[in-house]
Amino acid sequence: MDVDRGIRVAVDTGSVTLGSEKTIQALKLGKGKLVIIAENCPREIREDVEHYSQLSEIPVYTYEGTSVDLGSVCGKPFTVATMIISDPGDSTILELMG
Repeated sequence: MDVDRGIRVAVDTGSVTLGSEKTIQALKLGKGKLVIIAENCPREIREDVEHYSQLSEIPVYTYEGTSVDLGSVCGKPFTVATMIISDPGDSTILELMG
């Protein structure tokens, strides 16, 4: 499966939250189906995301690229260190965790 395409389709057709603060907030509420973290995500943020995702049993996928790459895959003109997918829409991105 093409991860980049899966992420893009989820952003375009589903419900996706970008940004570490909002991702962590969603994890604390147990909302979401998959967290995606850029490879170069700061260690403190990564630890927080991994901690809360374990508590809420939401899987974490490490994106093989920088936050700049992840941002451009999402079609955004800014970096994206973390994102959480609440609804994948037409995307098959959740198969990553299958």
